[in-house]
Amino acid sequence: MDKQELALVVIDRLKKEYPDADCTLDYDDAWKLLVSVRLAAQCTDARVNVVVEGLYAKYPDVNALAEATPEEIEEIVRPCGLGKSKARDISACMRILRDEYDGKVPDDFNKLLKLPGVGRKSANLIMGDVFGKPAIVTDTHCIRLCNRIGLVDGIKEPKKVEMELWKIIPPEEGSDFCHRLVYHGRDVCTARTKPHCEKCCLADICGKHI
Repeated sequence: MDKQELALVVIDRLKKEYPDADCTLDYDDAWKLLVSVRLAAQCTDARVNVVVEGLYAKYPDVNALAEATPEEIEEIVRPCGLGKSKARDISACMRILRDEYDGKVPDDFNKLLKLPGVGRKSANLIMGDVFGKPAIVTDTHCIRLCNRIGLVDGIKEPKKVEMELWKIIPPEEGSDFCHRLVYHGRDVCTARTKPHCEKCCLADICGKHI
């Protein structure tokens, strides 16, 4: 199989294994996902989901959060780590949304990239999950699994992995595929323990074994 054929088989099997896989960050509005994905850097999604409850209770909309000082935000988000830089980015980002976008998150990839604290991974997540547009989110699970499976060859740089995946993943599948990689990476193809290859739905086609 070439990489494109392999990708289609992997997509199909993961779809059957994790039919309901979606974003593991809780949100009910685009700006909340923007906040959560910034807090999720070097922090678990589970912890972020707990911390943001207190943040949104105190600052329930873009305007309220834009009015808060970085120090006030940091006080609440500190348990996520890197509190000072995350609070500074969130504060600046909410002010831009308020002042330039009428409190709305732009549905344009390049405009998202210009927001403080938003990189390609975050912008792709927003594009795919919020706006339903083609997206590939190259988080640590995606990078690790795509290298193990053989969809990319020894590439660790997120943007380079993303660009390689765009060549072989159908655009409409990218977002859900990346969510399923997260589930598979947590449950089966783990990072901190030996991968559970004996119960992996990809074992017979995985580059780790062939």
